[in-house]
Amino acid sequence: MSHDFFKGIKQWEFSYEDLSIKLPVFYYDTTSLQAVYTAATHQVKQRLPLDKMHPIELYPGRCLVAFTAFEYRRSDIDPYNEFSIAFLVTFGRPQVPLVTPVAQMLRRQLSAYVWKLPVTTEIARVGGVEMYGYPKFLAEIDFLKENEQVTCRLAEKGEAILALKGKVLPTRRQKISRIQTFSVIDDIPLVANVVINPLEMAISSDRRAASLEIGTHHPICSELRALGLSKKPLQYQYSPLNQAILFAGRNLIDK
Repeated sequence: MSHDFFKGIKQWEFSYEDLSIKLPVFYYDTTSLQAVYTAATHQVKQRLPLDKMHPIELYPGRCLVAFTAFEYRRSDIDPYNEFSIAFLVTFGRPQVPLVTPVAQMLRRQLSAYVWKLPVTTEIARVGGVEMYGYPKFLAEIDFLKENEQVTCRLAEKGEAILALKGKVLPTRRQKISRIQTFSVIDDIPLVANVVINPLEMAISSDRRAASLEIGTHHPICSELRALGLSKKPLQYQYSPLNQAILFAGRNLIDK
């Protein structure tokens, strides 16, 4: 696999307690599944930490939530898995229903507030919490591929939270995309960029291509049901092979 994507990017090494982390973080070999659902805007607003964060709406009253499973087979912080639940948002400026999400998708530049971000290793958890303010916690995140379907199951201490299932689709190389993530540390908003190189990816608007099964007893399950999620996804992305760079978090004034 070519590493040309990472050429010309300067990395710095940081130490935290007994951990050593390079920034930006390079992800050399990754699989991801993503399903985007609509949710009740008023419910999502209640879960955003700052009034300046505005849910991006497909149409008035219905905003967008992205569920994304990651299997990082090779990275600067060793192999681990991660599951992101993120609300697509604008920060400090109003969004325009339908126009804003379509414009972001066409530019391949999404912006999101990361609401939940469980991971499978301590170095991934500590680095994400202390350096980015991401809401990370340790969990079990397992991938299973069978019969032209990939399933990612998320649980904490054996208690099921959700399962994201998606079809295995024919893929091709896609253009490089960027995700701007917002987080908060000590009531101070931070922003970080993730640049993704989709070496193999399929994007589908078939609402049968993916499904989300929510568990029963874990506290996150009731929170998810309260969002008023759509029964089927608006869009599904299957990427068996991609690369990514997670840049350092920074203050919003540092454009």
